Amino acid sequence: MSSTELPFVPPANVLPKVGTVRVAEGEHLRSVELPGATLTVRSRPPAREGLPPALYVHGLGGSSQNWSALMALLDGFVDGEAIDLPGFGDSPPPDDGDYSVTGHARAVIRYLDASGRGPVHLFGNSLGGAVATRVAAVRPDVVRTLTLVSPALPEIRVQRAAVPTGLLAVPGVALLFTRLTREWTAEQRVRGVMALCYGDPGRVTPEGFRNAVQEMERRLRLPYFWDAMARSARGIVNAYTLGGQQGLWRQAERVLAPTLLVYGGRDQLVGFRMAQKAARAFRDSRLVTLPDAGHVAMMEYPETVAMVIRELLEEAGELGARRARRAGRADAGGDAVDREGTDESMGG
Repeated sequence: MSSTELPFVPPANVLPKVGTVRVAEGEHLRSVELPGATLTVRSRPPAREGLPPALYVHGLGGSSQNWSALMALLDGFVDGEAIDLPGFGDSPPPDDGDYSVTGHARAVIRYLDASGRGPVHLFGNSLGGAVATRVAAVRPDVVRTLTLVSPALPEIRVQRAAVPTGLLAVPGVALLFTRLTREWTAEQRVRGVMALCYGDPGRVTPEGFRNAVQEMERRLRLPYFWDAMARSARGIVNAYTLGGQQGLWRQAERVLAPTLLVYGGRDQLVGFRMAQKAARAFRDSRLVTLPDAGHVAMMEYPETVAMVIRELLEEAGELGARRARRAGRADAGGDAVDREGTDESMGG
């Protein structure tokens, strides 16, 4: 990918921090330096000691804020953290400019390895769903369960409303779009995004809309905003074309973790028809469809999504307890433990 296709982006360490992201009550932000990237991590203090860790990964153009409502509802069930992917939210661009699905997955894995929090309950929406799928496939040791909300997995017939986003991947289009929309206000942009991402934009509260406008104004001042959008969109398109073991559907088949799939019936970006294909691809899957939800069900119907996630967590906890009991019995019998462990580790 030629560096002349899009405006040059200086190294992350010389980029100015423009404004501050919104922090909801009970949330904390911190910056974590990793090899090749610096990530902003949003977290909530765990309701009690010993809760299993969780990590949330947002979609294209989103940020860790997309998970705030759901994180609050899962407070007593997981010790949750949400990251801003490189170039999004309050995280600066990656040092190498790699916005591919693999590049984002690498950042997630590096954070999990550095934090030592794995295995985690991993959540992903849209682009974050593709990233989480790749993480779960290549590093099953760091994923306890997988929850995907409208994951951006390859489709043969792309949703018509998703075409403009895909066009951002074409070299030069992002720069042209910024020129054509220079006069658009932040309010206009936010209304357009909400009309695209929500099944019913009327569910957004006035306060939520004001917060979104403030965040849009902040992001538009970032010198790398459109570059990150364009290169990440290109990363999704490129991931759709990969075949063999690197194909996202093939990797979905390799995921060992219990998987919850949440699809919205009014999703304009990910086809509702893909829900059944996904349910067949992930070997241990549970499918929940929300007829009135759009692309971001965890923001539009957080209570419903939290309820089905809690069911997954309870089921996974019971499964883990049964495995521990089996391991204990096998340990008393000698080498049976090694056989069970080998079977599970070779399952991918």
